[in-house]
Amino acid sequence: MIRIATNRNSRYVLISVGLFFFVALFYLTSNSSPAYHTQLADSQILNSFKDKATTIVEETKSSFGQYEDADTYKGGSNSNAKAESESDSYETEKTSSDALKDSSSSESKNNEPPKPPYPQSPQKDKAGTGTSKEKVKADKAFSSSEQQKDGKTKSYSDSGSGSAGQEDSVLTEASKSNTKSKSGSSSGKCDADPEYVVMIDAGSSGSRVHIYKFDVCYSPPKLLNEDFEMLKPGLSSFDTDIVGAAKSLDPLLELAVKSVPKEFQGCTPVAVKATAGLRLLGEAKSDAILQEVRRYLETEWPFAVVSGDGISIMDGADEGVYAWITANYLIGNIGSSEKIPTAAVFDLGGGSTQIVFEPEFSTNEKLLDGDHKYSIDFGNRDFELYQFSHLGYGLMEGRQKIYKLILESYLKSDKKPTGLVPIKGKDVTEATVDLISPCVSPGNVAKNIKVKYSADETYLVNFIGAEEPSGAQCRYLAEKTLNKDLECAQFPCSFNGIHQPSLIKNFKESSDMYVFSFFYDRTNPLGMPSSFTLGEMRDLAKIVCNGDSFWEQMLGAIDGSLDELASEPNYCLDLSFMVAMLHTGYDIPLHRELKTAKKIAGNELGWCLGASLPLLDKKGWKCRVQKEDETFY
Repeated sequence: MIRIATNRNSRYVLISVGLFFFVALFYLTSNSSPAYHTQLADSQILNSFKDKATTIVEETKSSFGQYEDADTYKGGSNSNAKAESESDSYETEKTSSDALKDSSSSESKNNEPPKPPYPQSPQKDKAGTGTSKEKVKADKAFSSSEQQKDGKTKSYSDSGSGSAGQEDSVLTEASKSNTKSKSGSSSGKCDADPEYVVMIDAGSSGSRVHIYKFDVCYSPPKLLNEDFEMLKPGLSSFDTDIVGAAKSLDPLLELAVKSVPKEFQGCTPVAVKATAGLRLLGEAKSDAILQEVRRYLETEWPFAVVSGDGISIMDGADEGVYAWITANYLIGNIGSSEKIPTAAVFDLGGGSTQIVFEPEFSTNEKLLDGDHKYSIDFGNRDFELYQFSHLGYGLMEGRQKIYKLILESYLKSDKKPTGLVPIKGKDVTEATVDLISPCVSPGNVAKNIKVKYSADETYLVNFIGAEEPSGAQCRYLAEKTLNKDLECAQFPCSFNGIHQPSLIKNFKESSDMYVFSFFYDRTNPLGMPSSFTLGEMRDLAKIVCNGDSFWEQMLGAIDGSLDELASEPNYCLDLSFMVAMLHTGYDIPLHRELKTAKKIAGNELGWCLGASLPLLDKKGWKCRVQKEDETFY
């Protein structure tokens, strides 16, 4: 991001410099190598991506006059990001090719391999495993030439979340030295039995069960234990096979029966909440599946089935807010009358992504009314939250959007490959057409990818990587899916024309930002620590998009990272989409610190815990009395 100077001439000089680097970003990537230039000449597709990006720069330059009196300028009327002096936007980034040349130059001078954008450690920061204090310190010390944020490492309370043992997240390790005030308090002597909740998350890529055990003598209840298991595929994959869909939950329910003592099972609520994947299946099919799931639970299993929306497709707003409750409850930010700054959460699923945070406004401002406004009462405190669930912008749906853009370029090209026709029937499983993709790293192939081009047209293709890195073009495609140019009816907006308060202006930099689910799944296996800047995540994307010839040098010391990259050819696409969403979409600065985890204090992040806590009030369900001759399992 380029700061607007106070005088007109200086302003134009700075903007000109920024535009120069923006053009260089795309031009150098595709022209730095003669071999790559030759390859692109054979395929006009990747060149068209570069040309379109350059056109956008020229249009931006010609329309600069409308920003003369504006406080900020980021090349788009919908942007609400604060102007910063640091290199905070895609316009001033180096291309993957530039970074590659810089790394090669450094290696030849120092005889040392280029370094990844975070401290290397032979010990992988796996989900559910502790990490040494030395690594935690390294996480905080490393800046990757981005602006280092002032302030201390935040510390977290294990109140309400059980003890932190060897199975805890690395975040718990950072919290042990200085915990926050207890979020839960006991009301004196209490002999109440523990209570359990069984929550099933029927997601787009699989189903997961969470079995929670609570001490209800605390307010809010204290989480004592969580058992967790997941399986694939998800309910949506069964389509019209409703019986098969319901029975697919058997392994999860069997774990619940083992985890909950028999004497408590009849008074343990069970709920099944489906998310975006089932929502995309259509109302008729999804309703049929959920009705069969309810019947199956009520007749074959011993738990108390929650009535009403207990077995349902969860509203996107609830999904995000429940995830916010989970994270802030486990950290210790909510649960007492003490006003503690809360964390923002960004959840990336397969079919949708959610953002939830508690914005702060000056005395003459307030959160605008609309569906994005969500008020809750938790632990004797009222919270007014901004939330939005972007349906169709989960990782799997994001892939499809990018696949479609690449396919569309080929279909409209004069050099449309022979045999590029829609598939007919479900028997076709092997692709016969190869398409060059800027989102597949050199030397890799994403095989047999189904691309739904329209309601009646589906293609089966192989996406192959170009001969040279083309991560900049992939990032361009990812940003294009965000529709940042759509009309912003309620200013300011994030992406797709959706109103969102500024994360720079209305959310303190000292407050935490948590990214989890696929954000964690795509960064943790490659050695990213529990805390990193968005700029470091961008640098990781560049490394991955450079191809396997550089992975060994940059990521070889990270246990399992090379196998992980080899097993998933979409890593370049996934990371490019994530960076584009967080930076271009949500307008998060590159220097901003992000925290990620699969667990906090041994407990899974996500919406499930937040949705389970209200069930302890016994609203919407009642205990089930088992008949003498009744058996369930």
